[in-house]
Parts: sequence; C-alpha cells; structure tokens
Amino acid sequence: MKVIGINGSARKDGNTAILVKYVFEELRKAGIETELIQLAGHDIRGCKACYKCFEKLDGRCAMSKDYLNTCLDKMKSADGIILASPTYFTDVSAEMKALIDRAGLVAKANGDLLRRKVGAGVVAVRRAGSTHVFDTLNHFFFISQMIVPGSSYWNMGFGLEKGEVEKDEEGIQTMRLLGQNMAWLLKRIHADESCARSDES
Repeated sequence: MKVIGINGSARKDGNTAILVKYVFEELRKAGIETELIQLAGHDIRGCKACYKCFEKLDGRCAMSKDYLNTCLDKMKSADGIILASPTYFTDVSAEMKALIDRAGLVAKANGDLLRRKVGAGVVAVRRAGSTHVFDTLNHFFFISQMIVPGSSYWNMGFGLEKGEVEKDEEGIQTMRLLGQNMAWLLKRIHADESCARSDES
C-alpha cells in the first residue's frame, strides 16, 4: 500500500511539509509506503474548462505541458492521498486549487478515478482561516467519493516561519493520530478487498 502527500506550498520543506512528515511517520510504522510531492518550483495552471477530458476519456488533462498530469498519475496509483496546503487568505494556495480543479474534473470525466481511495487534508496556518482551507480539501475528497479518516482535532498546525509548527504540540499530535487512523483504515479496506477477491475465485 502507498500514500502520497502533495504539498501545495510555494515554500519547499516548510511548515506544510513538516506536518505531512509527521503523518508519514505513523504510516511507515504501519508498513505503508509514502511519497511526498512538492508543488514548489513546478508550474500548475488553472482549469481552462475545455472539457477535452470528457471527450478523450484517457484519464489525463489535455493541458499537458505543466506538472498536473504527473501528479494525477501518482494520485491514480496511490491507495491514499494527502492534500496539504498553507493558508492563503483563508483558502488553499493557487497551486493546490489548480490541482483540485483539474484533477477533480479529469477524475469525474473518467468514472470517478479516485473513488474509495483514502483522503486526508493537512493545513498549515499562522493564526486563523484554516478551517476554510480544511473544508476546501474535504469537499474535494467527498465529491470524489473518497473515504476520509478523522483525528482528535481538525488537521492543522500553527506556525509562520519555517519550522515553527514544531512548537505546536497539539498540531503534531493531531498529525500523528491522523496517520494512525489513516493506516488503520487503509488496512481494513485492503483486507476487505482481499476477502472479496478470494470469494470471487
């Protein structure tokens, strides 16, 4: 099993990535492979509403010259997906919003490609606005028919300068518990799918 984390921050290895790494630690303890994808330094443009994904039905976005299809391929092959974003004016980063809009539309056009994968949002925030970011990420998971685990609090960590989230003990504990719950859910789903395949054979 594999979980990918997509860090939508323009700052590589900053607070958002740090929070994801705490989730990853718990997943790896459970024997689940992880991979962090950082959008910093990559170009992802917004959706052009060309709807060619509904014409071609090839599981890819027609805008092929940026980083979106690379991310989408990894999302399709993963068992679990973490979308992580800093808080920009009470919402996700522009790069994360572009990924949500385009990956979401391609997934819908191709029979809900992300259906029944496990999804979790992670938010870095200085002070306020994080719950709206969290809502945006969860709305993507739910409309994509994904399964979302919970934690002991909303999945956010507080800090402005790089590394400041390390001081947020509750935020770190929230991430650790999220990783544990995500691992538990992935293993239950995998076990059910294995049983179903055995019954079919």
